[in-house]
Amino acid sequence: MKPLLAICITLFAAGAAKAQTPPAAPYIPDDTALYRTIVQQDSIFFHAYNTCDMATQEAMYADSIEFYHDKGGLMTSKKEILESTRKYICGKVTRQLQPGSIEVYPIKGFGAVEMATHRFHNNQEPDAPSHPGKFIVIWKQNGTRWQLSRIVSLH
Repeated sequence: MKPLLAICITLFAAGAAKAQTPPAAPYIPDDTALYRTIVQQDSIFFHAYNTCDMATQEAMYADSIEFYHDKGGLMTSKKEILESTRKYICGKVTRQLQPGSIEVYPIKGFGAVEMATHRFHNNQEPDAPSHPGKFIVIWKQNGTRWQLSRIVSLH
């Protein structure tokens, strides 16, 4: 009976090993110029976010912005998003991108999708833990100008 048990355990372990998902291949952008552009736009926007440059943020949000936040819900008012940022973020929170996490995919005739991971640090409580969160930004291209048109923020 013991050899049968050993065979069953071995077969179960082999099946479980096969059922595991192999590691994902590293991300390689299809369009390196687009990738560099969106990485630069992300940097410009979040520098403005971290330094409370409201004029730059306002210019970078599309008038038809939709901001989906897993905890806060949906915001569609550019004015309200800016007011909330001024009230709850300026001088209180700093965003830090997780290096190497940005992925960029083109949307033909519209712009691009950016997906990445970042952290937010509470400047009022420097020792508070900061957990990574995922985000998705749909960037709309108007000529040479890029604007955030849809944002999904997940924590």
